[in-house]
Amino acid sequence: MSERNSTRSGCKDVFHAFLVKNATYDGDLEIPCLAREIQKPIKLVAFSKAIASKEVDSWIHFYEDDAAFERIWNTPNKYLPIIKRFKGVITPDFSVYRDMPLVMQHWNIYRGRAIGYWLQENGVPVIPNIRFGDERTYELSCAGIQKHGTIAVGSHGCIKLLSDRSYFVSGLKYVVDKLEPSTIVVYGAAPDKIFTPYKEKGIEVLQFDSDFMRSRKAVSA
Repeated sequence: MSERNSTRSGCKDVFHAFLVKNATYDGDLEIPCLAREIQKPIKLVAFSKAIASKEVDSWIHFYEDDAAFERIWNTPNKYLPIIKRFKGVITPDFSVYRDMPLVMQHWNIYRGRAIGYWLQENGVPVIPNIRFGDERTYELSCAGIQKHGTIAVGSHGCIKLLSDRSYFVSGLKYVVDKLEPSTIVVYGAAPDKIFTPYKEKGIEVLQFDSDFMRSRKAVSA
């Protein structure tokens, strides 16, 4: 792990170095390190809805289209007062698609972690979202995350197709073996076939329905 001076006198901060000022970094690609979080959410609310939401006992999540929260990267200070009204944040879920150029996958993992570090520096409780594509990103997805804490994963859209499920299952196993989390927050379905082995290890699995799942249940009710 290493530290870097992120200030450049007289230069415009085009890559948002202020987000990681004084950060400690992990790995060859220097992913910002987050402090361990052990809190557990009881409610989640999407960032796009949190702006107008009064359910401040919720944790903000970013399991929605990237276009709905790219603004948190572009102008984070604008949204900090809103975010601080809530219990905490699950770090942004910038897309890591397997068919994206690998450098973009790395960039999006970095961006999520950088926002998380900045929020922690501003007193916001932060649960790290672990997002991976294929085996090339499994290790990087864990960079900067402390062991034995609470982590979050999004399963929505990742386990319906068998081809996608195999990557999710193998990636999740890598993550759990690496980080040994005390709690896994799951946004989307948490099938017993995938998550029971972790429960049997003593890991608490907290499942939250996606907005799509809730809308389907409302229609069928």
